[in-house]
Formats: sequence, structure tokens, C-alpha cells
Amino acid sequence: MSKTPSAIVVGGGIGGLAAAIALDRRGWRVEVLERAAEIGEAGSGISLWPNGLRALDALGLGDRIRVEGTLGTEGGIRDRRGRWLSKTDTAALARWYWSLVAIRRTDLFAILSAALPNDTLRLGTTVTGVEDRGATVTVTHSRGRSDADLVIGADGLRSVVRASAWPHARPPRYAGYTAWRTITRPLDFKPDGSETWGRGERFGIVPLGDGCAYLFAAATVREGERGPDGEFTELQRRFGPWPDPIPAALAAVEPNAVLRHDIYDLPALDTFVRGRIALLGDAAHAMTPNLGQGANQALEDAVTLAALLDHHPIGPALTAYDRMRRPRAQRIVRRSHLIGTVAQWSSPLATRLRDNAIRLSPTRAMVRSLDPIVDWQPPE
Repeated sequence: MSKTPSAIVVGGGIGGLAAAIALDRRGWRVEVLERAAEIGEAGSGISLWPNGLRALDALGLGDRIRVEGTLGTEGGIRDRRGRWLSKTDTAALARWYWSLVAIRRTDLFAILSAALPNDTLRLGTTVTGVEDRGATVTVTHSRGRSDADLVIGADGLRSVVRASAWPHARPPRYAGYTAWRTITRPLDFKPDGSETWGRGERFGIVPLGDGCAYLFAAATVREGERGPDGEFTELQRRFGPWPDPIPAALAAVEPNAVLRHDIYDLPALDTFVRGRIALLGDAAHAMTPNLGQGANQALEDAVTLAALLDHHPIGPALTAYDRMRRPRAQRIVRRSHLIGTVAQWSSPLATRLRDNAIRLSPTRAMVRSLDPIVDWQPPE
């Protein structure tokens, strides 16, 4: 009788949980080590694009996500005065690819974690190192040591797994801007899903299904800079004078519920695998949020890796995983970085040229430019 293969997933984020679900359903013994005492970040939302939804369908969770989330509404990009620069043809997007779904991160995490056996997730466990021993991999953590046939590093931007097995990898690079995120109380109006672009600043609104909205904003600032009077006050100072519906949305925000994070991405790694260790999600290819693809790419990673392990021994499966995933993910990192650079332009001339270029671009062409990203199918 053959031995049940085992995997340790370091990191209980979206990609890590998805990888654990996919391997568990293929007969693997899986353990997820997560340093936080609880999973799921309150106070923020996420947009799941057609490619991410297909990955969730491969896990058998897509229908549940669509019920819990909100199908994409009409939206687009506005200029600083509130005038539309472009409107997203969500009907065409759904016709060509499927709809987008917006969902609270806490709801997504609840669905993912509920799909795992009860004894899979080890919360409050801090990993300090990994060592590939040839036939197995040893993980050292705050509860001791664990061994497995495979280790998946899904522990995010500041990955301990990457630092252990890729000691010469370049550190994350600051993108030049910071971001705020929050979820409003129920609104007394129904906003479009939109981004408003100014000079070195942006503000986005994503409606959620319960009458609330997920808000996000970005501003070009020095790395590590923080609002001297608190982040809600900083949001109000920067974006309170902006056009409707931004002031009304900010009026529905709890001041202590605003999250702020500087934005980074990861310089390209030469490989996503080392021996019996594989990286996925932000640990492998952290990207700026300008294409909304961070979690969606992590879901693609997880589903692809599990499918390859279902058909091949670990060594050839990891080689194929690196060949399939690294070029695609790194292209999206580069494209997202470029979009962020343009979106954060602050020169009056540059922003005027940018806005005119967006205004003159056909909507169909802008939607079809997403082909290389969203027209992805999970491997059999």
C-alpha cells in the first residue's frame, strides 16, 4: 500500500488555504501553519476576476462565492472632477469571460477555511525556517519541528520560506505610494464601482452586497510615512474635497476601521521551486494591486500546483509548475507596476495626457486588453 503524500503549507492566506483544499481533495495529508491567531483580515474587500473564479470552481467553491459576493456592477475611471474617462462594459466582460465578484475578505476566508478538515489549520504557529533534506523537508516553528514530502511557501510578501530557501533573492521594492482600505457602514445610495484618478492620488469604491462599500485609496508618499492625526483624518484631508460620491462614502466610515499599508512588489525570482519547496502567491510574485490580481494569481498557483501533483511525482510536478506559473505571474507583476506608475503621475501635463488617452480609448479595446489575464483555464 502506497504512503499518503504529505504537505506543509506555510501561510493561511487565500493562496495557502486554496492549495491546502486542492491537495486535501486529492488525498494528501496537509497541515497549514499560520502565525496569526485568527485568519481573515477585517475591514477590506476583494474583487475576484473570472480567472480567480474559475480557480475557485475547480475547488468546488465558486457557486458559494457567487452567492456570498456581489456580481460586478457598472463602473470605470473618473477624473479628478468626477467626469468619466472610461466606463467598464461589465455586460461585455461577463459575456466574454464571466462576471466579477466583490466579497469581504472575511467572508472569503470563512468559505475557504470551512472547506478544510478541522485538524488542518494550526493558528498561532510562527515558522522560523525550512530545510530541504532531499527525501523530505523540515519546517522549524514555534511549536517544534514538522516534516513533510513537500513544503509550500504561501507566507506573503515577507516570506520566511523564501528567505530560508532563496537567501540571495532581492527584497521587496517600494512602489512609491501607500494605500488605505476600509469598508463603510450601509450606504443610503448605490455607488458605481469606480476609481477616481487625480495627481499622485486615487480613490476607489467597490459596492458590496449588504449595502456597504469597500473603499480604497492611494497616494504618492515617502515609504513609512503616516498621517500625523490618524489615517481616517488623513483620508478626509486628502479626499474629502473630491467629487461625489467620495465625501458621502467617507462619511459612512468608522474612523478606527481604516487600514493603511505601503505598496510593494517583488523583483523577479529565477525560480519558484527549490528541491521539494514551492512558493506561491505573494511569496513568489507579490504584485501591486492595480490589476486586482494578487489573490486571483495565488488561486491560479494553488489549483495549478495541485493538478500537476495529481499527475506527476513531486520533482517533475514542481518543474512544470515553475514553467507554467512563473512567466505568467511575472508578466502580470510588470504590467501592474507600469499601470501604477501611470496612475500615480502627478505632473499636470502628464496627467492631462494620461486622462485624454484613457478618454479616447475604445471601451471594447480596454476590456479585450484583459484577455491575457482573465482568459485563463485551470489545468485538468
